[in-house]
Order: sequence, then structure tokens, then C-alpha cells
Amino acid sequence: MNRRDLMLGATALAAAGPAAAQGASTLRVAMTVGDIPLTTGQPSQGSEGNRFCGITFYDPLIAWDLSASDRAATLRPSLAESWTVGDDGKTWRFRLRSGVRFHDGSLFNAEAVAWNLGKLLDREAPQFDRQQAAQGSLFTGNIARWRVRDAATVEIETKNADAVFPYIMANVFFSSPARFAEVGNNWERFAERPSGTGPYIVDRVVPRERLEARRNGEYWQESRRPKHERLALLPMPDGLTRVAALLSNQVDFIEAPPPDAVPRLRSAGFQVPTNAYPHIWCHQLSHLPDSPFRDVRVRKAANLAINRDALVQLLGGLALPAKGMVNDNHPWFGRPSFEIKYDPDQARRLLAEAGYSRANPVRTKFIVAPSGSGQMQPMPMNEAIQQDFRAVGIELEFEVMDWEALRARRRASAEGAENRGMHGINNSWGFWDPDIGLLGPAYGRGRVVGGFNWGNFQDGEADDLCEAARRAFDPAEQNRILARLHARMVDQAMWLWVVHDVNPRGLSRRVQGFVQAQAWFQDLTPIRMG
Repeated sequence: MNRRDLMLGATALAAAGPAAAQGASTLRVAMTVGDIPLTTGQPSQGSEGNRFCGITFYDPLIAWDLSASDRAATLRPSLAESWTVGDDGKTWRFRLRSGVRFHDGSLFNAEAVAWNLGKLLDREAPQFDRQQAAQGSLFTGNIARWRVRDAATVEIETKNADAVFPYIMANVFFSSPARFAEVGNNWERFAERPSGTGPYIVDRVVPRERLEARRNGEYWQESRRPKHERLALLPMPDGLTRVAALLSNQVDFIEAPPPDAVPRLRSAGFQVPTNAYPHIWCHQLSHLPDSPFRDVRVRKAANLAINRDALVQLLGGLALPAKGMVNDNHPWFGRPSFEIKYDPDQARRLLAEAGYSRANPVRTKFIVAPSGSGQMQPMPMNEAIQQDFRAVGIELEFEVMDWEALRARRRASAEGAENRGMHGINNSWGFWDPDIGLLGPAYGRGRVVGGFNWGNFQDGEADDLCEAARRAFDPAEQNRILARLHARMVDQAMWLWVVHDVNPRGLSRRVQGFVQAQAWFQDLTPIRMG
């Protein structure tokens, strides 16, 4: 990273607006997103929105345990102390934690749970919110109905037996019905004065500039009461801007520093923690009739064309070559017969079998974003793939757009009118739970348009395994089924899998006590400001 780059970054920082209020005990975080995620309960801006505006200001019924760096994160009780499922595999009973209050002082109870499910699923309810419903649709699609049993017990019934439902509920957050009524039943006003049950309380929101929050000293989980007084979140989609902000003491904590900036940060005494975590940088492929990737030979050729080792080098070693959706030491990896590796000669042979060559190339177009949640360094990475493709006979074009616009195009599915002529979308993906990581993307028989299966992948064997995994309430049996499913996904080259991120961050020397969990989500509350 040279002096000119830093000057350009500093100029961009100045254009981005003033930094958040400073203070000895204020943690200032630069996010990769271009705007403050929705603050009403179900955040926008992808899983980075959940990381910074979900688990900070709100709580789910079931949460991730993010307290350790030496093991993969697991689920833990949160607003629900316990949960059980009935013999039908569909009726889930949640016993709620007593004494929890929203930031406005009102009580969290079963009625509040029912009210929040209504805001996402009941179009006739006065609290129904289209924006939150769109963000939550990825997680609420299998919920059929819910009922209050008593003040501390709520039942949620799914449409189908679903052994992975607890993972899904870790993504549903609960807003205060009392605050909604207080602001005149208006979600726009609620967004200015959010009220959840989480460890931080929002003070001020300036769209596209900053969010300021304070410590919730009455937070129900004493061990997660923040060790600093204030939190400031700043959207900075440009990597150089984030680095310049850290170097100039404008912020204390940055997401995804550009790889060429990492040596500069470390030599200047900044911390750059990394850790393995369940995440894949990938391209979801269209399997529609107008897509060249409908042919498995073309999908395999595309996977074999990519020089992943060169991409890891491009990323300064801050990635791992992918051999599928999950890491090859993951219990779900299985034993695929197709090996994802760099083999351009075999890629050319497969394309020739499918009727293509460098003289008659595959012509395709992908949707990409210049930044975003978990997108690493998307433009140089995509440009490198574009060159690899050209060398074997695939001509790749891009439609570049803002991250949130890309997410809307992903939710629209490959069939959406706005996606006509698009054969892939570069939306990095998590596999921290089976539904997001494997079941949703691979399931075609009962596919919901707008769900995780963007490209309409259809495979009967994969469907059977998805259904079996949802009926497997024994974890060991479920893992065995998921391993077979993943092997099938790889053998069918369902997506274009590129690299696994190692989750780098840049931290100032003032930041102490941060635990980099093996998870997409991270807990800011243990951080002390030295």
C-alpha cells in the first residue's frame, strides 16, 4: 500500500462525513456496507447487518455462543431458556426467559414474540412491515402458525418437519410492541428510536453516515454487558477508506482490510486477527434453460478454470482454496467424486464436449458488487476469474451494482425479470447452519422462488437428502446425511466455489479483549478500550 493509496483513502474518508463522537470508552467500527442497516429489528445489508444491528440492539430466542476462538460456534439459549419439539417434528415449544425488558422498560413475554412474528408474516396485522418481512423471509418461510400458551410459553408450528429450525430462529429478532405504539404505529419513527432487548441502546442514527449507541447497563445477560461505554458504527464500503480511517485514529475497528494493507497495519502496530469460520466466496449459478450452466460439463469446466492458489496470493494469503461449499475437514464435506481444483486443460476438454471453444466461447454475465458483507475484495477477484475463464473459452461480463441492490436481485431469483440474461450472482455465503449452507441452496422439489436456491437447481437425489436431513433429529445421523448431500452438490458442480475467507479485521492498539469467534457473527461486548 503506497502513500498515494493512503492519500486517496484519506480523501474518500473526508468525503464520507465526520467521524462519530470520540471518547475514551467509545468503540468506533468501520463496516463494509454503504449505509446503516435497518434498525427496526430485522436488519438489512446481509449478515453484516445482523452482526452490527441485529445481535447488538436485539436478541433472538436462540443465539450463537461467540465466546471462544478455538472451537466452532454453537447454539445457546437466549430469550428462550429452553425449547422442545413435538412428536410430529413440527410443533416447537419455547419456554421464555423471565424478567427481560425492552430498552423502553416494557416486558418481553410470549405476546411480544407473537406480535413480532406478526410483523414478519401476518399481512393483515397493523405491525406488519414489508421491509422487515423481506429481510426475514429467508428465515420465516417454513413457519405456518404460532400461539401463546401462557406469558412465558409460545409455540411455533412449521409447515414441514424441520430438525434445523433452531438454527433458523437465531436470525429472528424481537422489537418492542410498546415502542411501536408509542411512536404512533410507525416503523420509520421506530427506526429513529429503536427498542430491543440487546446489550446496546441506540441513541442516534444518521443515514449513510453513522449510528451511535450506548451501553445497556441493565442487560439481562450480565456476562454480555459491554465493557465499553459507547459504540459508533460507520458505513465505509471502500477498503482504502477504512484503512485510512484506522491509521488516522478515526476508527478503532475495521472490517475486511485490503490484503496489501495488512503488512502496513501490522508494521505500524495495529492488530490484524484472523480465524477460520464457516463462509464461502462463491457464485450462485443459473440452471434455467437460457443459461449455459444448465450443462453440468460447463459448470465443472468453470470450476476447473479458476486458479484459486493465485487468488489466495492476490489476497495476501488471507483465504483458503475451496473444494466445495464447506471446508474439506468439515463433517459435512463427504466424499465427492468430482475434485474442484485448477485444471484448465480438463476445463477445455469439457467445454469442447459441450460444443464450446475459444473460437466459439461460452458467453455469460454475472451480477457483482464492489463491496459488501463478506465479499472480501470482489472486483479484483472477479477480474482474475474473468481472465481465467477467457483462457479456457468462457467470456464473462459483469453487471456491477451496490451490495443491497445485489441482495434484492438475489431475492428476486434467476427467474426475476430484472435478472433476465444473468447466469450467475456473486453473493458470498455462510454455512454456519444446515439450512443456509446446504438445504436451502440444494432443494428444488418444493423450492420457494426467492429463497436460497437462486438459480433453480433441480436434482432428485439432492431433494431426497434434503428432506431426510430435515427429518433427522439425531445430530450424528443428520451430519451423515448432510455429508452425502454436500458430495452430491459438488459432483453436480451446483455453484462456482472459489475461496474460504479467514475473516481478517484491523484493530487499533486501544482495542483489548476481542475474541475472534469461529463464526460469521462476532460479539463486540467483551472489548475494552485501553
